[in-house]
Amino acid sequence: LFWKATSVPNFSYMGARLCNYLSHHLTINPQSGNFRQLLLQRCQTEYENRDQAAKGDEITRKQFHAFVLFLAELYLNLEIKGTKGQVTRAEVLQAGLGELLNALFSNPVDNNLICAVKLLKLTGSVLEDAWKEKGKNEMDEMIQRIENVVLDANCSRDVKQMLLKLVELRSSNWGRVHATSPYREATPENDPNYFMNEPTFYTSDGVPFTAADPDYQEKYQELLEREDLFPDYEENGTDLSGAGDPYFDDIDDEMDPEIEEAYEKFCLESEHKRKQ
Repeated sequence: LFWKATSVPNFSYMGARLCNYLSHHLTINPQSGNFRQLLLQRCQTEYENRDQAAKGDEITRKQFHAFVLFLAELYLNLEIKGTKGQVTRAEVLQAGLGELLNALFSNPVDNNLICAVKLLKLTGSVLEDAWKEKGKNEMDEMIQRIENVVLDANCSRDVKQMLLKLVELRSSNWGRVHATSPYREATPENDPNYFMNEPTFYTSDGVPFTAADPDYQEKYQELLEREDLFPDYEENGTDLSGAGDPYFDDIDDEMDPEIEEAYEKFCLESEHKRKQ
């Protein structure tokens, strides 16, 4: 599952949700630890090599970036039940993401910086809220590092523009709008944050887009439907019907040819739009 989530394009979100489900429902607990303990141990192995990976060759960095984004999804989706029954996020992952950002910014080549931008777009608001609750100003320090990179690093102009856009996003409270009206069921029309927990896809340029982006809504839905490997998985991520079903029978090591063809076509269309 870890390998799939860090190697199959756009599977990190679904992989993290599946990890959360298994951590609460898998009853087989070998002597080496339960599912969540084994998962975090596997993540720890990759995490300890962060500095070497960020300085590595192109292939090594690409694998490292896939791990970083999976850990981000895991932080957002893995639910830990406290002693009083409250649901929290794994603090160890929160600290880990901060150190991964440090490793990326300490080696400011283009693809490391792009990975950092993706990570902060995905988790920035949640990380900042968590740090503020502890009285920490780590996000301020992170933004300062970004501004230093823009001034000093020999990265491309496009990447510097991405970094500046990220700083702008943070200055607008990560694009969040706090509603003042009484509670009502959230819809895309009445809740500006409706799409915030939806998975993120990326164009061929590495630019993330979500269901909220009007230029990509049709393509987003198409990719989401084609990636729906678990049709019985409820929207709230709390239930899988039909216990014992072979969930992994249809998952191959490579993308389905039809999906791959659609993805390549989408990348070409995105590249054409970018050049216009």
